[in-house]
Amino acid sequence: MPFDRSFPRPLRHRTLFLSDLHLGALSARGEDVLHFLRVHPAETYVLVGDILDLWQPMLPHWSAQDQAVIDFLRARHASGARLIYIRGNHDPDPSRVPEYAALPAEYLDAYVHVAPTGKRFLVVHGDEADSRLIRFHIMTRLGSLIDHGLRRLDAFLSRLSLREPRMRGYAGWLLTAANELRYRGRSHEQRMVDLARVRGLDGVICGHFHIAALHNHFGLTYANCGDWVDSMTALMDAGDGVLRLIGARQAAVGLPLNSGHSHSGQKALVQ
Repeated sequence: MPFDRSFPRPLRHRTLFLSDLHLGALSARGEDVLHFLRVHPAETYVLVGDILDLWQPMLPHWSAQDQAVIDFLRARHASGARLIYIRGNHDPDPSRVPEYAALPAEYLDAYVHVAPTGKRFLVVHGDEADSRLIRFHIMTRLGSLIDHGLRRLDAFLSRLSLREPRMRGYAGWLLTAANELRYRGRSHEQRMVDLARVRGLDGVICGHFHIAALHNHFGLTYANCGDWVDSMTALMDAGDGVLRLIGARQAAVGLPLNSGHSHSGQKALVQ
């Protein structure tokens, strides 16, 4: 279902972290991403990987809504905002990004975000926690093709059942359930925190797993942006020493999250 659009007045942030937009895939929600970006302007946008999903040259699905997200970020850069782009496993090499989808960003493998309090956070996509087999490029392409095929089938079934087009389909539920099962032990969170620990940092900010979270369960901060296929969440640093997980489906910013995996409201963690 689409998220509630009854936001309060725009909120300006010091830094906004987003990941897994998957622009170019059938699962992308460009219209919702654009609305969220307009409501939450930032001085710095850290794109934490899988912003683009263009692995399917035989099955292109670049929409006007996807293009509008790119155009908005270009406009924010032109007005003085900083764009930092951490490449994810679905993102093409920067040199091979089509001109229409290219961003004037700083492309990095990893980034260290320094909070107003002086705490430092490792920012990486998150596929570093996957097994060597899963990280093979062919596995990424295979996953994209399976996702594309399931969503094509779901769109067909939706037309047969006269289901509201924006309602979440069977493919979405199936893929989310499979993802939750794959990461059910949350051992990936421990592995990500360990990456920050060995570097002497105070925590990690990532995406990739499509499971939004914000906590200190392993002695350091673990913050996951979530995604814009299912959880519809982002992380923000407003400059007040607090890291917040924002759920785009809430009726109003500021409602409490009961856990790092909720899809509504807001969860905050002092940096």
